[in-house]
Amino acid sequence: MTHPRAGFLDRSRTIAPPGWSRWLVPPAALAVHLSIGQAYAWSVFKPPLESSLNLSGTASALPFQLGIVMLGLSAAFGGTLVEKRGPRWAMAVALVCFSSGFLLAALGAATRQYWLVVLGYGFVGGIGLGIGYISPVSTLIKWFPDRPGMATGIAIMGFGGGALIASPWSASMLDAFGSGNGGIAASFLVHGLVYAVFMALGVLLVRVPPEGWRPAGWEPPAAGRAMVTTARVSARSAVRTPQFWCLWVVLCMNVTAGIGILEKAAPMITDFFSGTSTPVSASAAAGFVALLSLANMGGRLLWSSASDLIGRKNMYRVYLGVGALMYLAIAQLGDDSKPLFIVCALVILSFYGGGFSTAPAYLKDLFGTFQVGAIHGRLLTAWSTAGVLGPFIVNKVADSQENAGHSGPGLYGLSLSIMIGLLVVGFIANELVRPVHPKHHEPEEEVAGDPEQRRTA
Repeated sequence: MTHPRAGFLDRSRTIAPPGWSRWLVPPAALAVHLSIGQAYAWSVFKPPLESSLNLSGTASALPFQLGIVMLGLSAAFGGTLVEKRGPRWAMAVALVCFSSGFLLAALGAATRQYWLVVLGYGFVGGIGLGIGYISPVSTLIKWFPDRPGMATGIAIMGFGGGALIASPWSASMLDAFGSGNGGIAASFLVHGLVYAVFMALGVLLVRVPPEGWRPAGWEPPAAGRAMVTTARVSARSAVRTPQFWCLWVVLCMNVTAGIGILEKAAPMITDFFSGTSTPVSASAAAGFVALLSLANMGGRLLWSSASDLIGRKNMYRVYLGVGALMYLAIAQLGDDSKPLFIVCALVILSFYGGGFSTAPAYLKDLFGTFQVGAIHGRLLTAWSTAGVLGPFIVNKVADSQENAGHSGPGLYGLSLSIMIGLLVVGFIANELVRPVHPKHHEPEEEVAGDPEQRRTA
């Protein structure tokens, strides 16, 4: 029941009335994820920041890198609180942090205080990224127990696709306002205000299902499916299981391999074909990056939906096994065929996106829905690690190979081999995943009914 003094953000105020359509929850999630997905378009601001504030390429990447680190940390430490307070509260916190991060960054650009840009966009905005990213996951899985992969894929697809909106929008604003520090500040300011309005739609629209709700005609899966449990595991217990850490390794390896290409995509395709009869122009390289963004976004929905049919473990076998073969094809034959290079890269990036959106459903299968949002938050520390590891491997190896006198594809041979090795490690970790031992299950009498609903009674 709703407490008479419950605030607007309280979970009890978000319980859906009878007849409310569950298909309104994905748009609410998309309103948040399309906004925070702007993070993938940070590179648009790098050149003007470097010019106006006299920054190095490494320094101009700091806000993005800190944002990804804070995404994982805030998701890990805030996951349990998100489960307790509910999706409306979480989305509101994400709105405040993400938008105020842009406003702080605008002040930093206007006053030429770069530390404010790093603090605002990276630290404060990064907290908004993490809380916003996990805010709808548990709710979507509860609304779509029959299709959890598809449901989370729809929302997390928005994070991958946010850059498709933000990149041209940011570029057009810099053209209109100017690429000096004043124009950058104005662009940051507009971003902060517009995203606040857009994310507010998600805050207003999101609902949680009533206690005991099920889709019409749906029954929980039969107990014979070993990798799918109907039991409940707390976040505290989950991180003590080998299954959690196997999935942590799986996600970290998959993301490291994908982000290695994503971060270096334009120079990589240019270098691969620089010595051939069909070199790649700067505009074509930019088009290649846009294609990768589409693959990243599409893979989040396509592959996570496919996991509902073939199972999560089999889906990660595809991500990691076929992904390793794609990297091998690029390393051995990439400079011989431009179409082959592009197709392999697109497949890798679709697996990169699919790995993100399939993870919550995999967690739900193994640990149940009890605290899946909190468990997912802890798992995202693998993303923070990979966000540093992937770009470091590709850039460090390329720099060392260039210093050794190599050029073209020779800059990337070693890093591609490393990525293949990482994917093999992830493949082995996925094979080690087994059903969670019953000793980690919560006693039935302690979780009778929906615990999240019970807390609001």
